[in-house]
Amino acid sequence: MSEHKRKVSTAGSVDGSEQPVPDHAVHGTAVALVKRPKTDNSAAMVISKNDATAMIKAGPKRTSGMQAPIMHLTGHGGEVTTCRFSPSGKHLASGSADSQVFLWNTYGDCANYGVLRGHKGGILELQWMPSGERLITASSDGTVAMWDATTGERLKRGKRHTSPVNACCPLSRGSGDDNVFASASDDGCLLLWDARERHPVATITHGLPLTSLAAAPTGTTIFAGSLDNCISSWDVRTLSIVDTLRGHSGTVMGLSISPKTGNYLLSTSLDNTVRLWDLRPYCRISNRCERVFTGAPHGFERSFIRPAFDKDESMVASGSADRTLTIWNMRSGEINYKLPGHKGCVTQVDFHPLEPIVLSGSVDKSMFLGEI
Repeated sequence: MSEHKRKVSTAGSVDGSEQPVPDHAVHGTAVALVKRPKTDNSAAMVISKNDATAMIKAGPKRTSGMQAPIMHLTGHGGEVTTCRFSPSGKHLASGSADSQVFLWNTYGDCANYGVLRGHKGGILELQWMPSGERLITASSDGTVAMWDATTGERLKRGKRHTSPVNACCPLSRGSGDDNVFASASDDGCLLLWDARERHPVATITHGLPLTSLAAAPTGTTIFAGSLDNCISSWDVRTLSIVDTLRGHSGTVMGLSISPKTGNYLLSTSLDNTVRLWDLRPYCRISNRCERVFTGAPHGFERSFIRPAFDKDESMVASGSADRTLTIWNMRSGEINYKLPGHKGCVTQVDFHPLEPIVLSGSVDKSMFLGEI
């Protein structure tokens, strides 16, 4: 089998494994915006003017293992279009309009330990494969690629799409299979890939440009958003359409499946709403739309904005054109947090798989890591 491969140079990581690094120097940097207290959340003794003693807390109790409550990550030469934590939470990856993927450590100084190069167009979406050892990327150059996140080697390059590839996702997150994934494009086609095969193993034709993808944990059902304002689902075993979710009045720009149960789907749209869909077989809601979240508008840029669930399925989050990250209570629909800091539209949000940490990427070319 003929494979397209590309390597970047490697260097030792803190755990002794090889990590990908760029050709010359790693360009990304991280800044702690709030210095970590030198105390370990214990009280500090202060002497008052009247020689009395008082106990004061050194600061709010820390909720994560990050170096500081907020970390600002910079280095991309273009808009950050996509960013996600690895399944272990120890690393994160970011993709940009500069055609590069940066690999970062979540903890310590958030070192940018590697850069993946090979696409000729901007990175529109990236996803970690279940083991955390591989990445897949979708690009405006019309290709989808799979990468070894340890060595930096490009394991596969798919070139069957005829238009920009807007989205990609693993197909067997529940089973842990690192070889099967899907891609969706402006050409209206949803392609199913196996890294062990040269060509796509199946093609689903929708007829309209596809903007977003998400797959059920079992890998048997895949969901795609489109310009028709709907979310269509297919059975990947029979390639037949299963359902169509209707309710948005604008193009669907991002999808996410609930990570704990797989019972819910989250979608963003140009209609300025974020919707929660109940995927359970015996849902009592006729159109399956359980809740509509507001407060995270799209802007004239019409950017892809990818939403996220937290690990416990108690909160959902989305970026917006108002330069903030909005986090809602999934059950009540109330806004828990409205987090500022970015200087442009927030395009991607992701929750840490283990700790209360949220990640956001923006068209301002930067990312924030923050405790919640």
